[in-house]
Amino acid sequence: MIKIKDNGGGMSDEVKQKIFDHLFTTKPVGQGTGLGLSIARQIILEKHGGTLEVNSSLGQGSEFIISIPLKG
Repeated sequence: MIKIKDNGGGMSDEVKQKIFDHLFTTKPVGQGTGLGLSIARQIILEKHGGTLEVNSSLGQGSEFIISIPLKG
């Protein structure tokens, strides 16, 4: 498990629900493709059988949690 946490502005519930959607971005038009988190989640899920989650509260920062199972 890998956890990455910041102390930034956090995300609203509306943004959290869409954060992993293909082509979703909070950046102005022409400054973001909305592919990064969608592709990252797809790779973690499909190639590694893991999960990618986000915990965030507006004004409290965000934490991304990557879990990849160990294979013996």
